[in-house]
Amino acid sequence: MNKLILDKAVQEYINSHLNDDVHKIAMAKSPFEGIEARELAVQIAGKNKAAKKLPLWYAKEGIYYPPLLSVEQCSSERTAAYKATLADGESLIDLTGGFGVDSLYFARRFKSVTHCELNAGLSEIAAHNARLLGATNIQFLATDGMNFLKNNKQTFDAIYLDPARRTTAGKVFMLKDCSPNVVEHLDLLLSRSPRIVIKTAPLLDLTAGLKELKNVSEIHIVSVRNEVKELLWVIEEANAGLVKIVCRTINESHKSFSFYKGDEEISHAQLLNGTPSGYLYEPDAALLKSGAFNLVAQVYGLEKLDSQTQLYTAEVLNNRFPGRIFKINRILTAAELKKEKALTGNVIVRNYRDKAENLVKKYKIKADNNKFLLFTQSKTDGYIVIDATIEQHY
Repeated sequence: MNKLILDKAVQEYINSHLNDDVHKIAMAKSPFEGIEARELAVQIAGKNKAAKKLPLWYAKEGIYYPPLLSVEQCSSERTAAYKATLADGESLIDLTGGFGVDSLYFARRFKSVTHCELNAGLSEIAAHNARLLGATNIQFLATDGMNFLKNNKQTFDAIYLDPARRTTAGKVFMLKDCSPNVVEHLDLLLSRSPRIVIKTAPLLDLTAGLKELKNVSEIHIVSVRNEVKELLWVIEEANAGLVKIVCRTINESHKSFSFYKGDEEISHAQLLNGTPSGYLYEPDAALLKSGAFNLVAQVYGLEKLDSQTQLYTAEVLNNRFPGRIFKINRILTAAELKKEKALTGNVIVRNYRDKAENLVKKYKIKADNNKFLLFTQSKTDGYIVIDATIEQHY
């Protein structure tokens, strides 16, 4: 950590060049003695990344940013605030502290937080920023979190960790392929705390994760603007065996849909017998990740277009639904669509025979913020195109 970067003149330079090309800045001569141009570029890139993801950090003068990868990989403030609600008590240890976003939000709920980060430079940066942001109850340790637990008999009310993949090969991965290896050290973790919260990437399959882990009590699928950002696994020493699955959408308004593992298997969705009308319901990405395709229809009183189409319809508008809702204007066949001129709308494809980009070119469809053309398949009418207007975003 180069403390010269915290000088007022340097900070003013960073703020005045936020709209400039960081690559050109990195290649140019630095205007400050003791500071490389590359270091200035890192600060500018990091602050720009924080503008939407970490507004608290962005707004605070004197924040020091690590290399961009650390800012990209850290939690957003929205998701950090949510995961902080998953644990209670007086003490928590964050075994994979990183940039310190999660630790800061945990510190708002716990009396003391221990932040472990193997990279000494990143640990120093996180500690500096925490002081600026008023978090005085976080202890920063530049050490391997798992080794700290092994060599220390201290117990905590909760443990949090975010294992990183050790390999990029293939699309499917297992927790045992991550570092730290949660599967290998689960007994150690449970001996130090009755509640463990593990963050994994959205790519991890729920069934695969449950096969690897024991004592899972809850799985939280967190999405922002219809994109799953995190899977959060809550492990409890005293878990009775039931696994609760929570689909959480974090947007302008927050919505939740929760159920217990096994509920989907005993649920039945009513298939639409006729042409869709009224409103079209598209489940949020968190719901789709959960696999509760029949249960969501049953809970919200919806009819499914087709057994293999994850779109639903109803004559009434229900704003409690976690997902997008469209007002159906008309139903078209592909043949009827060919006769249309000056087509506009965002194209969505669900269980259809072609890709969105191909359909846009084929029918010369121009984008529109509020109008949508949904290419899909229904049990009654086969392949159809639904001309619709957005009623609820996410």
